[in-house]
Order: sequence, then C-alpha cells, then structure tokens
Amino acid sequence: MMNAPHIPVLLDEVLEVFEKIQEGIIVDCTLGFGGHSQALLEAKPAIRVIGIDKDAQARDFAQKRLQSFGDRFMCISGGFGEKFQEVLNTYGSMIKGVLADIGVSSLQLDSPDRGFGFASENLDMRMDTLASLNAYSVVNRYSAYELQRIFRDYGEIREYKKMASLIVERRAKKPFESAKDLSEFLQKHFKNPRIHPATLAFQAIRIEVNDELGELERLLNTLKDMHGAIFAVISFHSLEDRIVKNAFKQWSKSCVCDPLLYKCECGGNHSKGDIITKKPKIASDEEIFKNPRSRSAKLRAFAFKD
Repeated sequence: MMNAPHIPVLLDEVLEVFEKIQEGIIVDCTLGFGGHSQALLEAKPAIRVIGIDKDAQARDFAQKRLQSFGDRFMCISGGFGEKFQEVLNTYGSMIKGVLADIGVSSLQLDSPDRGFGFASENLDMRMDTLASLNAYSVVNRYSAYELQRIFRDYGEIREYKKMASLIVERRAKKPFESAKDLSEFLQKHFKNPRIHPATLAFQAIRIEVNDELGELERLLNTLKDMHGAIFAVISFHSLEDRIVKNAFKQWSKSCVCDPLLYKCECGGNHSKGDIITKKPKIASDEEIFKNPRSRSAKLRAFAFKD
C-alpha cells in the first residue's frame, strides 16, 4: 500500500514556465505519480494532460489520483522517447506544452522491492518491470570493459577501472544478489566524504538498465521540429543537463553554417525559438529542506516559434 506521494520537485517553477498556456494539451512525458499533472490540471481548467510512463505501478497510482479529472487526463504506457512521437503524430499543433521530469521518483527509490535503494534486498532498478535487462544482469554479467564504460560515461567515476575490476573479481567468487550487497561492497572499497560511495555507481547502472540518456536523446530529436509549444525538462545530474543545455543552444541558433566559414551563407533564419531559462531554475532553500532530493534538480525551458 503506497502512501501519498511527495510534492513533485520544482512544482512552482513548472507552473511558472507554463503560465501562459491556458488551453490545448500538455504532455507529461514522465507521469510518475501524477503530481505535476494534477497541479497543471487544477491550475488550468481548459487544458488536457496526456501522461506517459513505463512504470506500471506509477501509472496505476496516477490514474487513481487523477480520475476525478475525467477525460481531461489520459495515460499512455511506455517510454517517452518512443511514445511521444506517437502522441505528436496524433495531436500535432494541439500540444502546447511538454514536460519531462528526468529522474527516479521518491517512491521508486524507497520501494524496497524495486532495487533502486542502497538497502534493497533486490538488484533490479527497472522502471519498466517487464524489460529484459535489469541491474543484476549488468553487475554480474557485463564484462569488465562494459562496466568501465558505464561507470566512466554514466557515473563520471574517477576510479572506474578499479571499480569494474573489483566487482568482476568479487562476483567470480559470489554473485551480487542485492542492492544492499553491492552498496556495502562499494562502501568498503571506496571512500567519499561528500556522498555515499555507491551513489554514482548506482546512478550509472540505473541509466544503463533504463536507457535513460537514449530516451532523452530520442525525445529531443522528436521535439526539435515542434511549433508553438513550451518544453520544460527537469534533470538531476550533469549528463542530462548537459544534453538538454546543448540541444537548447543548437535550437536557438539563427546561423547553422560551419563556424569556419568567413560569413553566413545559410540566411541566418534557422532559430527554432527562444531559451526561456538563461540559467536553470533550481529548488529554493525551503523546498530543499522539505525534500533534500530536490537539491540537484535543474529546470530548463524552451519556447518554440509558431
């Protein structure tokens, strides 16, 4: 039985970014437990929300939470990287806003059977529990080279070679059976005065299991040709934020010529819109006090031209 979910991260900032949208459809690409969607539906009586999520537990909870809004809310099963294209094909210019909260919800992290948390007796980390790849397979079956890749690229861990080597050495004697087992092993062999030594490794494994960066890239590739909509994305670590920041920078460019050219030859009229957030919006001290996990959240937003 789930308790009521936490207030969604950067809620006031999300409402502010979408303030001018009073009708049409807002797509919540990462529905989660429906907190952002509920706030948008309450604040904007004439809009509809389409929620996308690959987590069946989250969808079930959100649908019950939002059932009072009737046909103003619709839920779609699947990853947003793929499903948003289908939504765009169907609803086109009716879509006035797109929200993506790229992160694991508190209830996913705190559910002991999901394997996201350090104390979990499972080693899973799948947002889609029907997906074939899970954390157990990554940790116990990936080669040392593959583990190095994810720890280096997705965790940005300095000692990625040592971490991969130690895991391979240990699992040869006894496979890692739980997140707790893995986190205690990493805590024993690595020290970090700022965060739990397993934090970045768990992040890297989770990103690999759920193809999180691939999902984001696919969404951005679909979004780039939108018109007359506002896109807001909340990220929780530098990899995602960097991808979003670079996409917005490219979308806002008027000139797309090779920078080595002496002068512009493209006509200089290629900007897709404007960056709303020159600097990312971050959580207030008050929000961080209430929800420490909001500390790393960053919201960036982009307004596409009509």
